[in-house]
Amino acid sequence: MVLPQSGLPIGTLATWKGRSGRSGLHLSRAADVLVGMTKSSHRKPPRQLRPPVTPVVELTGSSALDELVGLAAGHTPNARPVIDAIVVEGLTKTYPDGTEAVRGISLRVAAGECFGILGPNGAGKSTTVGMLGTLIKPTGGRAGVAGFDVVAEPVEVRRRIGFAMQQAGVDEFATASELVILQGRLQGLAKRDATTRARLLLRAMEIEQVADTRLAALSGGTKRRVDLAASLVHLPPVLFLDEPTEGLDPRSRTGIWDMLDRLRRDLGVTVVVSTHYMDEGDRLCDRIAIIDRGTVVVEGAPRALKAEVGSDATLEDVYLHYTGRALEPTPVAA
Repeated sequence: MVLPQSGLPIGTLATWKGRSGRSGLHLSRAADVLVGMTKSSHRKPPRQLRPPVTPVVELTGSSALDELVGLAAGHTPNARPVIDAIVVEGLTKTYPDGTEAVRGISLRVAAGECFGILGPNGAGKSTTVGMLGTLIKPTGGRAGVAGFDVVAEPVEVRRRIGFAMQQAGVDEFATASELVILQGRLQGLAKRDATTRARLLLRAMEIEQVADTRLAALSGGTKRRVDLAASLVHLPPVLFLDEPTEGLDPRSRTGIWDMLDRLRRDLGVTVVVSTHYMDEGDRLCDRIAIIDRGTVVVEGAPRALKAEVGSDATLEDVYLHYTGRALEPTPVAA
């Protein structure tokens, strides 16, 4: 998720990392928004937030999402009227040491489409998504998101995107509810609306039981779901997910996939997923681009790509066919 003005993930210290291995630390500038909400300290546990509505303890994740979609009707950030939500032309990123993380990527993502950027770790996926989300400045080429140029109009881009990064940008001393509410406030929601949406999103993620728990005490997989909830609180027209289900168990992965399907169907959200899980791309995406060593080696609908390789082919077979190398398997959490 990102701060609407700075483009940085939320956290006491937010971190991003590209293919070269470089990390950057950024101080979040959200103190003014925090005034009147909640205070956390190392010595004293945070005050529990009590939503101004009666908790609906019998809500299922699906019905919570139903209510969220109803609340959101007509209240999502506006994008410029475009056929393609994302346009990328010759995008490159070369780091000062000469590492070419991305080498001339071009692609288009239609509004309301789920597009997958697939490939092994180190292929350039996270760097590509970071440039589209205005967190990493491109070396060359151009990219537009929701009708705005990522270099010339970064603030306009940030107002219209949600961003859940590979390394969850969370404040370890905040509770799950506090983090999601803060993100909503930073995106311009009234406190009551942000509180209601936080409750519904945490319920939809099936983590409402940790709403008042500090993030430092949560598992990595639960933190990822909190981060995803925060990236969705303003229901942006474009959502970037960098390895969204890494470290999650199969049931949690399926739940997140179903929720993303619903957001696309009912709200027309454009989703870009960067993942090294080929089954995730196969399940979620209308189209995929397989990236290897910073370039797109093949692009198309998963079913069509598999059919070109063989009747029983998988996306792993497609990767082998176009790169000449087998994709190393990555286990999913049990």
